[in-house]
Amino acid sequence: MPKQSDRQTFHKFNAVKFNKLTKTEIQLSLKESYNTFISYIDSLEDSDFEYAPDGKWSAGQQVDHLIRSVYPLSLGLILPSFALKWIFGTSNRPSKSYEALVEKYKIKLTQGGKASGRFIPGQVKFMQKQNLCRKLSASVKKLNSRLDQFSEDALDTLIIPHPLLGKLTLREMMYFTIYHSIHHHDQTKANLSQRSH
Repeated sequence: MPKQSDRQTFHKFNAVKFNKLTKTEIQLSLKESYNTFISYIDSLEDSDFEYAPDGKWSAGQQVDHLIRSVYPLSLGLILPSFALKWIFGTSNRPSKSYEALVEKYKIKLTQGGKASGRFIPGQVKFMQKQNLCRKLSASVKKLNSRLDQFSEDALDTLIIPHPLLGKLTLREMMYFTIYHSIHHHDQTKANLSQRSH
């Protein structure tokens, strides 16, 4: 399990460093944020893994939700640039900074935005923990690998629809994906901190 100081360092890196990340920096940040989350989940005992406060997701459901988010994104990036351009078009504005994208997401959440449809996790049992952690790790690795085909220019010109944030450039979608794991890691820790053992 990562030390609290490690988590604080990563949060500081996110807030300050992420003005405009290169593709390589995005790939490293994806790996870092998801590995940190997966390590935390892997450290949980069965009662913590399955604990869900009223109206909130358990740790297991947080993992399931991230899989439901990362896997289809990774699958979509099998398509080459020209196919994504043909399906979704191109951006008519510069990519937002990481900080601006995260702020937009937070505003949407305060306005009542939440996961819907296929992004809502089902019931998750402790026996599924290892399989879910492996699946999330594999999805992030595939996403990182598939980013290799896209140029820096393509990250700022190609767009992909997000169910809550609307049309995002590919770079912005990667920023969201990095922050998404941090958000759900923090949610999981906050939920468990409320638990009486």
